[in-house]
Amino acid sequence: MAALQSDALGIYVSVPFCRSKCTYCNFASGVYPASEHARYVSRLIEDIAGAGNWAARMGVQLPRRVDTVYLGGGTPSLLAPELLTRLFDAMRSEFEFEPDAEITVECAPGQIADETLEAFAASGVNRVSIGVQSFVDREAQVSGRLHSRAVVLDDVKRLRAAGIQNLSIDLIAGLAGQTFASWQESLAVLAESGVPHASVYMLEVDQDSRLGREVLSHGARYHAELVPTDDAIAQMYSTAIEKLMQAGLEQYEISNFCQPGMQSRHNLRYWKRRPYLGLGLDASSMLRDADSAKGRVLRSTTTDDLKAYLAGSEPVETTWLAPAQQHEEAWFLGLRLNKGVEVAAVEREFGTTMVAPALKVVARLSETGLAISDGKTVRLTAEGRLLSNDVFQEFLELDVLNGEPAIGAQA
Repeated sequence: MAALQSDALGIYVSVPFCRSKCTYCNFASGVYPASEHARYVSRLIEDIAGAGNWAARMGVQLPRRVDTVYLGGGTPSLLAPELLTRLFDAMRSEFEFEPDAEITVECAPGQIADETLEAFAASGVNRVSIGVQSFVDREAQVSGRLHSRAVVLDDVKRLRAAGIQNLSIDLIAGLAGQTFASWQESLAVLAESGVPHASVYMLEVDQDSRLGREVLSHGARYHAELVPTDDAIAQMYSTAIEKLMQAGLEQYEISNFCQPGMQSRHNLRYWKRRPYLGLGLDASSMLRDADSAKGRVLRSTTTDDLKAYLAGSEPVETTWLAPAQQHEEAWFLGLRLNKGVEVAAVEREFGTTMVAPALKVVARLSETGLAISDGKTVRLTAEGRLLSNDVFQEFLELDVLNGEPAIGAQA
């Protein structure tokens, strides 16, 4: 396995606080007293200050240069301006931010105070992701959102006036009560807003959200009976690809669209397997072994229990990935991108012997119309992206073919 060169670091900071819990949300976030905000930021600052010692104990590389920062949640914009300032000051004191670093904060519409905008500017925030989900007011309300279309559009104006032009808007296909007509209405408003980036997600139905549990149990409290069918949601997603392309937002990843050159640099590092440090509740990290000759990667995740995190819990799950598991990731993460996977690149990193079984999987996927390959690059087709979970499962079984265990040694 060829060693990858040292890389700049990305930092992800989880801020789990919300004003209300959306019915579809399956993240480790919730409504907590504002008194917890300061305690939480203080705990984050402890982790930032101790990141170097933790990396040394774990035996991983922790680059000091940072080229992307992403505050996600939850609703990071709910933090008081002085807390945001403390948090960014702490990161800059421990790490070297590159001059053109992409610094993103997720915001909920109607929850961005003027003072918060000032703190963004002072802290170097240059990108904002707005969790809209629907521009149809009734759909937003049924889902537990607290905004209207007018509020969203006003926030877009305010952010631009504050000097933040790099904006992204999230939409969800499959919300309760959503129809093809209302979905196209949301897409049209998104296009008219002129934002350079959009994320479109298909509703996930699982037991980790209130709506998902209700759909599975056939309840009615959260309007589960109004959730579109899987086929309808898939059609909405396909419509989004077409409509956003017409608006100049080209799909570059399964859920992401942008104007030329406006990809999310932070999210790209996940799909390209570049190192990142996750801080806060239920945050994940991916860092390379300090001994590059071993060719291992450490993936770690923090607790999703706020009380435990505030009490000082360290990552609750740490797994070393051997080359075979990294090879799998190179395929199922790389295939999320529309540009696909460069065969020569994975062969350089992992060797032709390890890659050979993957190319057999590619041949099968090509025969069924889920992937396309010209011998140099492998990409998913439109149908393959719709069925991506099934496609990725094929690559999760490569370790068996390569004779290595499915999971690396536990730390």
